[in-house]
Amino acid sequence: MPDKKEVKGTIERISGSLVVARGMEGASMQDVVHIGELGLVGEILEVNGDKASIQVYEETSGLMPGEPVVSLGEPLSVELGPGIIEQFYDGIQRPLELIEKAARSHFISRGISVPALDRKKKWKFEPRVKVGDEVEAGDILGVVQETVVVEHRIMVPNGMKGKVTKIESGEHTIEDVIAVLDNNGTKQSVTMLQRWPVRRPRPVKTRLAPNVPMTTGQRVVDAFFPVALGGTACVPGPFGSGKTVIQHQFAKWAQAQIVVYVGCGERGNEMTDVLLEFPELDDPQTGQPLMKRTTLIANTSNMPVAAREASVYTAITLAEYYRDMGYSVALMADSTSRWAEALREMSGRLEEMPGEEGYPAYLGTRLASFYERAGRCIVNGKDGREGSITVIGAVSPPGGDLSEPVTQNTLRVTKVFWGLDANLAYQRHFPAINWLNSYSLYTERLDPYWDEKFDDQWSGLRVEAMGLLEQEAQLNEVVRLVGIDALSRDERMVMETAKSLREDFLHQNAFHEIDTYASMEKQFKMLKTIVRFHHVGLDALHRGAPMNALFNLPVREQIARMRYLEESQIGQIDKLEDTMKEQVNGIIPVGGETHAA
Repeated sequence: MPDKKEVKGTIERISGSLVVARGMEGASMQDVVHIGELGLVGEILEVNGDKASIQVYEETSGLMPGEPVVSLGEPLSVELGPGIIEQFYDGIQRPLELIEKAARSHFISRGISVPALDRKKKWKFEPRVKVGDEVEAGDILGVVQETVVVEHRIMVPNGMKGKVTKIESGEHTIEDVIAVLDNNGTKQSVTMLQRWPVRRPRPVKTRLAPNVPMTTGQRVVDAFFPVALGGTACVPGPFGSGKTVIQHQFAKWAQAQIVVYVGCGERGNEMTDVLLEFPELDDPQTGQPLMKRTTLIANTSNMPVAAREASVYTAITLAEYYRDMGYSVALMADSTSRWAEALREMSGRLEEMPGEEGYPAYLGTRLASFYERAGRCIVNGKDGREGSITVIGAVSPPGGDLSEPVTQNTLRVTKVFWGLDANLAYQRHFPAINWLNSYSLYTERLDPYWDEKFDDQWSGLRVEAMGLLEQEAQLNEVVRLVGIDALSRDERMVMETAKSLREDFLHQNAFHEIDTYASMEKQFKMLKTIVRFHHVGLDALHRGAPMNALFNLPVREQIARMRYLEESQIGQIDKLEDTMKEQVNGIIPVGGETHAA
């Protein structure tokens, strides 16, 4: 970090969350500033001569022209070190619990300055290197047990390298010197506390191809529209279609070691639900509360609009820090539409030329700069460890109109589209992901992974099941026009199998203790059984089996209840194939050609 160079000016005018200050020669764009007698936090958006336009991250009411403005000469940065996990931050990494104590109020008081990380708490540092070792940026100097499930790895900061001349084990605060490096005679002290500008991506060694899946336990996602480890996905949908519940499900069940959940502009009660629910929820991977590997960042709809814009960068920087330790991180952003609205407001106050629907012309560039920080990679350090960030962003298009600019620009840069459908939500079909409109560009890369796990059957089952659902959509048009009696027996079988796929496989109850999550093995067995019944049923119809008797076989009820089998009981699904063959053979009239294969 370069030496700080303070620049002092005064307020010229105030327009909402935008302050214009004069006397700011020498200040730079993206510098952090303190505004007014209260020292409100802001960031310089534009410099024109001696005038600077400043985005203020706190309520500006009461500010007056002539009050002081001080540029700190450094960009908006976050503090990195032990203590991030289990924290609840606002959009610019201020711990809300400490702010509440300092203000002695449930409301955030303006001008309160509290450190993001506890300076007094002592952490037990265990070295992983010894005196005389040569280290470089990214190497792990030692570890701290941050929570019962997260080992915090203290890394050599970027820009440092050399021979270890001193390493201190034992109890230390984050500001204590734990190591000293000698780089060609230059001594460099290392503490557990680092700072990093939020708008600058942290460097990595090598980017890796997205060919490893990130399972979520949600059948419609994992089976039909998967996301890769280090991939990007968007969840657009109208109000009430289940965006927030889906993101909560991903946070709970996705196969990620660290979860960063950022609420940028959503209603306060939704973030309250997260805050109250996560500590109570047992993490299926560790048996501990989910908060033991989660950090929350909230800038809800009743908090300052400007801080929404910073919140996603704060979140992705924290995610990159844990990625650099070698963890797989899942970042949930809810919702990027509110973030884009903050961009639109600030652009309007800067009197920039508006783009489509009033959004700034650079909306697509800003979205891309956020999502491109996702990825699976080999991080810095000599040990070649692998880390990843998977970004899942919710989008809230007005009225569910997917043609609006935020959704369209998001679709250009993300690889997975989980389109939520209001009609499915009204029918109480959740997750309300429309299987006809959604897509995943990772499918072809991930099919070989699952085919190897499931005897080269996975991709074939998936393609056949999707084909049946598409046939159903076409046949529904015929049924609406002339009635179901116009369909052939084979077409009626397609309709019945597709109904089973929708109701018994795609529908999933997030609030049911068993159905809320399905392992990939369970999903494979369920899908295979439904598709197998389709084949056996078609064969039975060709041999004269009564259609109503086939559709009402007792095994249909057992197929419908597969979703409620615990993971330890999924072996029972394998027995259903013999049961269905036996029951189908029982309804084939005498004189049928042969028994079902």
